[in-house]
Amino acid sequence: MADTRKRVLSGIQPSGTLHLGNYFGMMAPSVALQEQHECFYFIADYHALTTHPEPGDLRDRIRGVAVDFLACGLDPRRTTFFRQSDIPQVPELTWILSCMTPVGLLERCHSYKDKVARGIAPNHGLFSYPVLMAADILVYGSHLVPVGKDQKQHLEVTRDLAMRFNNEYGDVLTVPEPMIQDEVAVVPGLDGQKMSKSYGNTIEIFGPEKAIRKKFMKIVTDSTPMEDPKDPDACNVFALFKLMATKEEQDALRKRYLEGGMGYGHAKQALFEKYRETFSGMQERRRELLEKPDWVEDVLQTGAANARAEAQALLDRVRTAVGLA
Repeated sequence: MADTRKRVLSGIQPSGTLHLGNYFGMMAPSVALQEQHECFYFIADYHALTTHPEPGDLRDRIRGVAVDFLACGLDPRRTTFFRQSDIPQVPELTWILSCMTPVGLLERCHSYKDKVARGIAPNHGLFSYPVLMAADILVYGSHLVPVGKDQKQHLEVTRDLAMRFNNEYGDVLTVPEPMIQDEVAVVPGLDGQKMSKSYGNTIEIFGPEKAIRKKFMKIVTDSTPMEDPKDPDACNVFALFKLMATKEEQDALRKRYLEGGMGYGHAKQALFEKYRETFSGMQERRRELLEKPDWVEDVLQTGAANARAEAQALLDRVRTAVGLA
């Protein structure tokens, strides 16, 4: 039987405390892919530098992402997990790709324009980060990259650069395919917008139970009286509940919405209890990992060694192709 496993590449920025949007949008799907494919997952600390984080904060965030991802089910025995900055081949490939990247290609990237429009000071790193992202993907010969529909343009830049390189120097780089996650819904934040730290509407994955419950109780709802029927499909509380609940649990809560006699406070409490049930085991695992920082670091170092070997093999071919070797 033919081997259907492919190499999957994904990264997560250490931009702050991880929240439910991170978990359901990237982390949970990534953990599930370990069963089917050869996965390379990295902490994108180079990308985090575009916003000039305080050095101590950045180091804490990197450690926090590592612990949280491992607590959420990432298995280092089946997945290569590492820090981006531990792979020196990435910035070298970034420069080689930069030398053949049209400025107009980067000017058309909506992410840069969106971030500048939100008040983030423009810098070269922010403008050219799609090239760094391309190097992240191409240096390991990745076949598949999980992306949401709103992120597909980023991968198109990578594909464009890989094809430009191959047209110029021969068939050296693997042209990756998008793994579009149609089934992953946009996770609503406290205000109903997409959950994002930039909107200040997040609910953290881990934290003191009292503080987390307080966040759930702040979710915005309409003013329908308790005794009246309510539309679950227009409710942010129910949208979050669906991400954690079984079909039977969803149907039972939907029935309560439609029958009336249930206030939104009751729905929020049901959501909080479902959150606690879903994440209690991960909370316990996280507490254990916080007591084993050396083990966590060893996981990252072992992953980096594997990633460097793969990256160097590709970079040797690239250097030969462009005339550097």
